[in-house]
Amino acid sequence: MKKNIPEENKIIRQTQSGRRILLRVAYDGTNYHGWQLQPNACTIEGELNKALTALTGEKIQVVGASRTDAGVHALGNVAVFDTVSRIPAEKFSYALNQRLPENIVIQESVQVAGDFHPRRCACRKTYEYDILNRTFPLPAYRNTTYFLYGDLDVDAMREACRAFLGEHDFASFCAAGAQVQTTVRTIYSLEVLERPLTAGAASAGQTADRIEDQEEKQRGKADDGDRKQVNTGNVWGRGHFPERLLTIRIRGNGFLYNMVRIIAGTLVEVGRGHIKPEEVGRIIAACDRAKAGPTAPARGLRLVEIEYLQ
Repeated sequence: MKKNIPEENKIIRQTQSGRRILLRVAYDGTNYHGWQLQPNACTIEGELNKALTALTGEKIQVVGASRTDAGVHALGNVAVFDTVSRIPAEKFSYALNQRLPENIVIQESVQVAGDFHPRRCACRKTYEYDILNRTFPLPAYRNTTYFLYGDLDVDAMREACRAFLGEHDFASFCAAGAQVQTTVRTIYSLEVLERPLTAGAASAGQTADRIEDQEEKQRGKADDGDRKQVNTGNVWGRGHFPERLLTIRIRGNGFLYNMVRIIAGTLVEVGRGHIKPEEVGRIIAACDRAKAGPTAPARGLRLVEIEYLQ
């Protein structure tokens, strides 16, 4: 027998003969006003409702696990809905992907217990925040990374990560206006990963070191008495830092409004030398939003995974 659904969750319709279906949803959030349904705005939730209603002939409204902001992406957000349709649970993903825009793709559809609620079950959420760190931006990364010029001290950023681990009151990392009962959250892991850009990306903007290597090769081919100077000028910006993608990866039991983006912005300030790694613990303890760094842009953030523990 199904448990009663709380009054606030009547958006999930429940019938004696119905089923509850879970969807794992990936999307490019660039052209959407976030997840949550809004009047006169295109949202992920709105597109899912529309496609499901057309597919089943029922008035379907999904409930999502994470209500991501405008411009934020996801590899595995979770949504559930109730239906009396006879479509096999695993077939919803195939049918929906034929009806949804190309920037929203269902990765999985499965039947779950009738009382399963995606925001009320214990879980671990993993987010990643990507930073493109080089001399010039690259158009291919414009919607999925935060572009930063200048050398970042990655070792200092990694040192600062340690202060976030464990259970803390993260009021310093919560945007104003959040409606939550508590600002205490637990961070299980936080790391800064570094990846070199691909050869194709690097060719679009070489670093000074690469240019100097080419100069040496050019000079080696020239006669000693007639060396030709390679004119590098400022064509490539002459940046003296690596061309790289930095990924801030964080896993926790839940996150406050803009929490991951504020943590990312704070770590960037550490990397720039504006905040010392040892100051981060005091920023957390202050429970004062004004003490933390800025909120990093939405486009660099993606929800990677939601892992349910029951």
